[in-house]
Amino acid sequence: MAQTGLAARLYRGEAGLDIVGRRKMWFTVATVLVVIALGSVIFRGFSLGIEFAGGNSFQVPTSVGTLEQVEQRAGEVLTGQGGRVVTTQQVGGGGGEFYELRTTELDAEQAEAVRVELGQVFDIDPAEIASNRVSEAWGSQVTNRALLGLVIFLALVTVYLVLRFEWQMAVGAISALVMNLVLTAGLYSIVGFEVTPSTIIGFLTILGFALYDVVVVFDKVQENTRGITANNNQTYGEAANLAVNQSLMRSINTSVVALLPVGGILFIGAGLLGAGTLKDLGLVLFVGMAMAFLTSITLATPLLVVLKNREPRIQAHNKRVLARRSTASRGDTPARAGGASGPAERDDEPVDVEAGALAGAAAPKVGARPTGKRSGGARGGRPGGGNRPGGGKRR
Repeated sequence: MAQTGLAARLYRGEAGLDIVGRRKMWFTVATVLVVIALGSVIFRGFSLGIEFAGGNSFQVPTSVGTLEQVEQRAGEVLTGQGGRVVTTQQVGGGGGEFYELRTTELDAEQAEAVRVELGQVFDIDPAEIASNRVSEAWGSQVTNRALLGLVIFLALVTVYLVLRFEWQMAVGAISALVMNLVLTAGLYSIVGFEVTPSTIIGFLTILGFALYDVVVVFDKVQENTRGITANNNQTYGEAANLAVNQSLMRSINTSVVALLPVGGILFIGAGLLGAGTLKDLGLVLFVGMAMAFLTSITLATPLLVVLKNREPRIQAHNKRVLARRSTASRGDTPARAGGASGPAERDDEPVDVEAGALAGAAAPKVGARPTGKRSGGARGGRPGGGNRPGGGKRR
């Protein structure tokens, strides 16, 4: 007995999830999320790292205590000098581990005073504490180059999608990519995740994953809709929705396989092992890949259907499909109900059993020929046999 569970039907592409048909709901949800994300970015802003906001960093040996103890004592010292600790993380390895304290921007005298006081608090030689000042100009340079790379990437992707598919698919894919970036940036702003150069690198990395997921879905859409106007079994939206269902399990598997190692980096490497340098990159990859899966399914293909339905050729095809179903639901054949209008159906025209069932018509058996009287020859007679002309009998 065949399995009928959701997982089995997903693997066979038979789940029948109406994703494209509910595109108004997806567009409404996406609009609300974009408004929230942009509102947070505009009014709340980002929590910028010292590479973008400017600041100082102090490196303290791990032998002085735990990370929490160092952060607490260093915070007291910084408060006395008119500054504060922004982040604290453990970096290094192989015997060269240390705690890196990132603080607000201090002048040269304040930084030297903080270094001396930290040496006194932790009972070590101040020379063992390294101090660096980071200018915000370096972060601005990284941002400008990242934006230039983003524009070039989007331009090349648009050209590729237009040549590989069509311009409507290019619009749908680019919209999904932009949505992915906006939602990820909005989440960073709302939660207050720190934006570092690793975050910018992660943003550019998730674009490739998001593009791959969209191309997989669009390739199946193109396969299902090729020559769709030659028959009256499915509308363009139904064929696209079937493609989403058929590729949904592949998208889920790809996303899960990609998210597992990234989750390991984020939760195990950064969370349990305290490798703070992995947190910034792992966080943006995890959030961005999850958003890429959602946008490729709920936004890219529904937007493609909206654009394709504006074409006169697709509009006429959709009307023919709906008219055919309407006549079939009343028990009339398309020829009897529509008269001479509409294309005549050929005997060898492919029949979509699922579409016929949805239309309320009886599904024909596979391989069955159209019913009707045979032409030529006497009924039941053999070629060349039967009575001779003139009614004479053979002697």
